[in-house]
Amino acid sequence: MKAVWIVDDDQSIRWVLEKALARVAIPARSFDSAGQVLEAFESEQPSVLVTDVRMPGEDGLSLLHRIKQSHPDLPVIVMTAFTDLNSTVQAFQKGAFDYLPKPFDVNAAVGLIQRAARSDDTEPPLDAGVSSIPKQAGRVMAQSSSPAMQEVFRAIGRLAASSVTVLITGESGTGKELIARALHDHSTRATGPFVALNAAAIPKDLLEAELFGHERGAFTGATQQRRGRFEEAHNGTLFFDEIGDMPLELQTRLLRVLAEGSFYRVGGSQAIQANVRIVAATHQPLEQRVAQGRFREDLFHRLNVIRLRLPPLRERTEDIPALVQLFMQNSAQDLGVSPRRVSPEAMRCLSSFAFPGNIRQLENFCQWLTVMSSGQLIEAKDLPPEVLNHALSQGQEADPAAMGPEQDEQSGQAQAVAATTVDALADISDSAWIRELTQEAGRRLARNEPAVMVTLMRDFERVLIEAALTHSRGRRMEAAQRLGIGRNTLTRKCAELGLDT
Repeated sequence: MKAVWIVDDDQSIRWVLEKALARVAIPARSFDSAGQVLEAFESEQPSVLVTDVRMPGEDGLSLLHRIKQSHPDLPVIVMTAFTDLNSTVQAFQKGAFDYLPKPFDVNAAVGLIQRAARSDDTEPPLDAGVSSIPKQAGRVMAQSSSPAMQEVFRAIGRLAASSVTVLITGESGTGKELIARALHDHSTRATGPFVALNAAAIPKDLLEAELFGHERGAFTGATQQRRGRFEEAHNGTLFFDEIGDMPLELQTRLLRVLAEGSFYRVGGSQAIQANVRIVAATHQPLEQRVAQGRFREDLFHRLNVIRLRLPPLRERTEDIPALVQLFMQNSAQDLGVSPRRVSPEAMRCLSSFAFPGNIRQLENFCQWLTVMSSGQLIEAKDLPPEVLNHALSQGQEADPAAMGPEQDEQSGQAQAVAATTVDALADISDSAWIRELTQEAGRRLARNEPAVMVTLMRDFERVLIEAALTHSRGRRMEAAQRLGIGRNTLTRKCAELGLDT
């Protein structure tokens, strides 16, 4: 069996992967630079190449591109700690077999390598041309360490060369239109138009003409011919937002267009070809609406070719600090002021808030803070009332005595002081375990133990999940809510950590 080649300038990552592969009888060979790998290719070839992205000298994406030109059938897995949309899409567009974000679970990495070794991987490399992400898409496409968002990034990369229909689901405010724009911007239709239509915002009697256009004299007021959204989106992407709210009679017309690839303007007699990629989005449970007879089942199956689920912000709380920083910078730029800084106490309050309005609500909060804060540093007392009240209620539940009997709960100033007090108490109670963690990390580093972060992160997750499951008496939904993650995320973590037995 040919060896798996590992390219990473981090010795600990190479060591961990070598040992893990040895346990499943897979030979491995390590390199610390792209140059060494290219020299080795002159005499032999691996079964799978696993490469980091950011390395001294030639980076991993450049190496991937060169390898795929000379060895197009070789499976290449790209791994990196910089888990943003652009690097993910570029990896897939340059022919990567898959993308492995750091820190990764070692068993999952081995499974991915085994799958790559069994794969023929005969698909040709995709076009490497990538258009830049517009500013508004960049606001939601910030670097993300959320596993759920990583799956979305992967899907965008895999769909880059395809015109397949995509259905995006998720709660309001999760950024469905921005994902649709990213799908367009990274597709072969990127030079064509992106046309968005909100099916819930246009009156029912105007929606048909808005979609398909109309001929002059087709109805009262139609004084001239008008092109519809399908014609405007020719050779591009047509995005149907809130598709679940489309009237039933329009659903029938849309189904016919999707099936036949042509349509008629209102009042017209000549068929017009529709070379359009359809991306639809909804916060509605379409299966439920189909069962209720409010959405056509055949249209649902036409749209539900590839489904992308966007996680709510409460399932990706690890991304909140990066999003806050990005939104504060954007708000400051829009208003022509210096960016505000958010204190650790204020950031903890924001990270613990449920955000029913998701990313849109977080962005609105950041705009509010930029306008309303009096200083450059935003403290907990400066946060919007919704966040303060939530922080206060959490603090009261944790330690009612800390509030004091004289506190006036009707006073916004008193609530802010109480919230700050709770944060200060949390700092004191948190310091002991942080000291222990610091000492443990120091001991492991002193022993030259490899992959310290990977090991400690795994132990940390296991302790938290076991504690939450014990507290909730094994009820996973409750445990997930207490941890601030999704039920699916908890289930996956339990499987990875061996907690299902």
